[in-house]
Amino acid sequence: MQKWLNKQFQLEANQTTVQRELLAGITTFVTMAYVLATVPNILGGAGLDKHVMLTAMVLLIVLTTCAMALYTNRPFALAPGLGSVGIVASMVTNEGIPSQITAGVIFWSGILFILISFLGLREAVVRVIPASLKHAVSAGIGLFIALLGAKSCGLIVAVEAKNNLAFGKLTSPGVIVCVIGFLILLIMKSRKVPGDMILTIGLTTLVGIPFGVTKLPDNIFSMPAGLGDQFLNIDFLGSLKFSYLPFLIALFVPDFFSTFGTVLGVGAKAGYLDEKGNLPGIDKCFKVDAVATSFGALFGMPSMTTYLESSAGVEAGGKTGLTVIFTSICFVLALFIAPLALIIPSAATAPVLIFIGVNMLSGMRKINYEDMTEYLPAFLCVTFTIFANNIANGISVALPAYLILKLAAGKRKEISPVMWILVCVCLLYFFTLV
Repeated sequence: MQKWLNKQFQLEANQTTVQRELLAGITTFVTMAYVLATVPNILGGAGLDKHVMLTAMVLLIVLTTCAMALYTNRPFALAPGLGSVGIVASMVTNEGIPSQITAGVIFWSGILFILISFLGLREAVVRVIPASLKHAVSAGIGLFIALLGAKSCGLIVAVEAKNNLAFGKLTSPGVIVCVIGFLILLIMKSRKVPGDMILTIGLTTLVGIPFGVTKLPDNIFSMPAGLGDQFLNIDFLGSLKFSYLPFLIALFVPDFFSTFGTVLGVGAKAGYLDEKGNLPGIDKCFKVDAVATSFGALFGMPSMTTYLESSAGVEAGGKTGLTVIFTSICFVLALFIAPLALIIPSAATAPVLIFIGVNMLSGMRKINYEDMTEYLPAFLCVTFTIFANNIANGISVALPAYLILKLAAGKRKEISPVMWILVCVCLLYFFTLV
């Protein structure tokens, strides 16, 4: 078996082992485990059966993640994008759009992905984006991951009265447990303890028990619900009405930018990028991601996308697709022991996310700070990823700024024709937000 795994996933060529990939895969699962509760609950609030959607979601995570692993040999895991989940829930609850129509809109956004991915347009778009912005995307994602971790445990909170972010209640159990976990992680990192990430999460989960942060389950095992009539509960033709176009754009553009941002960001962390900031074989990643979105729509699931939390597995030493094969196995097990999988509190995964996020800022040192046309769009990308709370927003601000600065500086020759198209897409995206 080990020989087959080594040949299939090129373990020796990537200087990794089955044991290291296993630890990395478990780490990725643990940092993603929150989707087991959040996604079905959000969709349940939109009138869908959350138990059925849990089964459908895990099935889709396993199938699409394994496809990514076997086709690309990259440690990228897929799951429903939370932004897309929010849009879909809003379409059903706020706009009154039937779930069958909503599933159709998701499907056609996926078909659009498939077309541009298999025609090579998606890869072409990534290649024309300047290296400075690619490094900024990685850094922006890093800060975004760190912010997600800090918010998840209550260390950072949104203050509605002042319309800003601030420290939460620093004496709250969640924050204390997170700080303890972060100290544990720093000690393990400095001592170079093998499996430091998963050990930190495990120890912090135990620390959370006396603080009341870790809730022990009443039951360990649970049987998954069936899919019922959820599969193919979709209206293909009804969703093609012009009135649904803004929703299609709202699903497509953020997922488009977020996917390549995540792939580049995690790829940079894994050391996959070449000297121009390109990821070899990125077209394969895009193809899997595109097909996953349309396939997920057949189950009424919002856009399946490459997850930021894949960076946790990379930080833990994952190098190949075997990492997320193990992640998929963990999700299968979680379907039967969901109560046990859900005892891991956000305060236990927050230290890992914060550490990974801060580490991803290292790419900013490769930007030319002598050229304002390079460094200013890069900083806008990072800044608005955080300020506007979305990776797509940061990229959509940076690209028009890059174009304007290059034109103003008389550097028109540095602008690819595709860049003009990208800027038009960004402007169209902002139009949907107005």
